Amino acid sequence: MTNVHPLHHSDPELELDDVYAAPADRSVDEPAPEADADLASPPGGFRRRASDQVEDGEVNDLDRARQLAESHGLPLVDLAVTGVSPEATKMVPLAVLERVGAIPYSVDENSLRIALTDPDNVHGIDELRLTSRLPVEFAVAPLEDVMVEVRRLSRANVAFAAVLEDDAYQAIDDEDDDLSADDGISEGPIVRLVNSIIFQAAEDGASDVHFEPQEDALLVRFRVDGVLVISQRIPRQLAVGVITRMKVLAKLDIAERRKPQDGRITLGAGAAGRQLDIRVATLPTVYGESVVMRLLDKSRRAPTLAELGLSEAMHVQLAELVKRPTGAILVTGPTGSGKSTTLYAALAGINNPEINVITVEDPVEYRLAGINQVQINTRAGLTFATVLRSILRSDPDVIMVGEIRDVETAKISIEAALTGHLVLSTLHTNDAPAAVTRLSEMGVEPFLTASAVSAVLAQRLMRKLCSTCAEGYEPSEEELLAARIPPEHLDRFRQGDFRRKIGCNRCSNTGYRGRIGVFQLLEMSDTLASLAARAATKDEIERVAFEEGMRTLWADGMEKVAAGLTTIEELARVVS
Repeated sequence: MTNVHPLHHSDPELELDDVYAAPADRSVDEPAPEADADLASPPGGFRRRASDQVEDGEVNDLDRARQLAESHGLPLVDLAVTGVSPEATKMVPLAVLERVGAIPYSVDENSLRIALTDPDNVHGIDELRLTSRLPVEFAVAPLEDVMVEVRRLSRANVAFAAVLEDDAYQAIDDEDDDLSADDGISEGPIVRLVNSIIFQAAEDGASDVHFEPQEDALLVRFRVDGVLVISQRIPRQLAVGVITRMKVLAKLDIAERRKPQDGRITLGAGAAGRQLDIRVATLPTVYGESVVMRLLDKSRRAPTLAELGLSEAMHVQLAELVKRPTGAILVTGPTGSGKSTTLYAALAGINNPEINVITVEDPVEYRLAGINQVQINTRAGLTFATVLRSILRSDPDVIMVGEIRDVETAKISIEAALTGHLVLSTLHTNDAPAAVTRLSEMGVEPFLTASAVSAVLAQRLMRKLCSTCAEGYEPSEEELLAARIPPEHLDRFRQGDFRRKIGCNRCSNTGYRGRIGVFQLLEMSDTLASLAARAATKDEIERVAFEEGMRTLWADGMEKVAAGLTTIEELARVVS
């Protein structure tokens, strides 16, 4: 047996009291100009909270495994570091591994090493010994790590079965699957293959699943932490069956392949233990229909403002803003930047039985107790504007508008903010100052914008470094200058905990796991309101906002880089 080795997982969350200002974003390779040297920066270092040193859930699993290993005198194994040998997994039947909750991870001529989740399961241990041709050495591993590997083996077996039996499903596109359990198809390999892909996507935390027909295969890609990664290649002969199965699940017309279609799938708790609402969109391409599924986890908990990654000062400032009884707070950024999640975090912080909170969304991404949530239905004539008119007659205190898409929605939202309501909404602009001018461009009178808007929060989502494999390093002076660090701040940043990505099994060899926000907060002052009222340009508003203390997205992101949460490369990817 190998010796017990300590596992060090650190995933610090930064308290960003120490900020520096910077002008508008430039390219990552462009050095900071001389003007940056005049920007003030309070002294200090980069501090972390000990309570945030590991990923959610990892502490409990890891501590439990360590306690079991110590109490039974067994070694503790980190599967993300040691890896799992494909040869070892073939030594024990999958059914036994699923039943016992174990995974073989290493094999040589003399022994087979198996990671257990429950060393007290004597019958399971005996079964593992009986099914193996080699002497067995046991270790203990965290439950989640073992189950991830077992489910990976299960999915691989499903895909292999589908390939073996694909001849029986060549004509599936001519048949209508009514999803009944005894239709002769629901237990087939095509169905199991589609189910396994959906479950894997939910397990991996994917927000989207892409099925893309190619000349020789059906490519499956997951969008994980905002980046598309290839999951698998399905043989070309199975493409029609897989696409048809998903169209049946989404209640789409399986005979219509020339036009785009939209549908939805609702899955119960079987999908990785979650309640999933899946939006399905098809698109005809030269190699056949492509399908994109947007996965919404209806059972997930809305985060709090403290969990978003805001700096301490920005967190306090935003928490005070959302407690105001009137005004409009806008969150801006591109699609997929976490705007709606930020709004939910704000609502979760102020929701109480004394106020009436109504939301209008498309789609409803989180379910919040005590809040009236309205789902947009354009086919039924239920648009943002029509719902907003009805909401104003329903005695609301707080209104959350999922997105301001048109001038009518913008005007109603701004007027609501001026008539005794707190309005939270999102807008598509690159930064916070642009949101003020964007409303004017949409047709809202500048003096209304100046009076109604309380603050604008711009944001992006960056991938966080994997806490298991990231390694520390000391950046060179040239690298810090290229990252727009003013020369007088170099000494302070050299004290930071810079890290770089490596890659391991736990992060699928990407070097990143999870995401954190990077933010820019503009609070409307009297000076800024005067500029907005006279329809000042974005540059004028931006200049005054910087003078009043607003930072760039890049400056906020660099504080997180210096705390070891992400890398300069990742920051440059999301903040252009």
